[in-house]
Amino acid sequence: MRAKHRPSTRKALFLGAGGVAVVALVAVLLPQANAEDASSSAQSPDRDLATLTRMQQDHITGTAWAKDPVSGQMVVTADETVTGDTWDNLETAVNAVGDDVAKLQRTKGKFALRAEGGDAIFADGARCSLGFNVTTADGAPGFLTAGHCGVAFDTWSDEADGAPIATVQEALFPGAGDFSLLTYDDPNTEAASAVDVGNGQLFQINQAAEAEVGQQVFRMGSTTGLFDGDVTALDATVNYPEGTVTGLIQTTVCAEPGDSGGPLFTDNGDAIGLTSGGSGDCTSGGVTFFQPVTTALEAVGATIG
Repeated sequence: MRAKHRPSTRKALFLGAGGVAVVALVAVLLPQANAEDASSSAQSPDRDLATLTRMQQDHITGTAWAKDPVSGQMVVTADETVTGDTWDNLETAVNAVGDDVAKLQRTKGKFALRAEGGDAIFADGARCSLGFNVTTADGAPGFLTAGHCGVAFDTWSDEADGAPIATVQEALFPGAGDFSLLTYDDPNTEAASAVDVGNGQLFQINQAAEAEVGQQVFRMGSTTGLFDGDVTALDATVNYPEGTVTGLIQTTVCAEPGDSGGPLFTDNGDAIGLTSGGSGDCTSGGVTFFQPVTTALEAVGATIG
């Protein structure tokens, strides 16, 4: 069983590495601003930093937080929904700690889950994309997809309004991940360790692997097809309208509704991630976040390859 895809514009799978944007996750460790004379300012650097840290912990919808491992800067990315006092407060907090500590940037569109419109797996009018076929701990054939797909519906089909082919066994969203495990209802299903990249072509997946900042990756989605980009951050925290998700991979790969749960992989056959959500589209570009496959596999006790 493999996911079905409609024809769409595709990029070549074996492209040279593109430009690298080096950014990694934030967390609780913001660089400490050292001031030789804290009393010379109305507010000390420690207090400025505490204000920014508190804003991060407030889980402001439409923001993502990451840390540049080279410069040590906190990178705060805000979508178009972050406006008015919220934007002003973010800008004030970032400016207060200085350019060497943090920066604030905009991204196109708004952060949203990719859980509608597509051509892969279906449930009561909803559409997502199959991620990677797996073998469960008890040897049954199954697959991974996005957690926000798995928590929404218990059974999924490979055709719109079709009979169910798989049942959700575990699903996590929001929180410390965005992944779900489904098992095929037919225990004799042949779940190939491959990605359907369109036009009847299968790309072999050999194993699961960790993402690396600067790595070129490819994303297959049932709405948009095959696109590539670079990993720009690890362990990213994303504040979706539906809730906050931690531990995600941030990339320059585009995605659109219906691509949710689709596979992120490398040209040497490593399974890297599952499409979670992001901003923008595959015409204007944007930011897309992915659930690390290694984390999902460990959580559900499944294997790839």
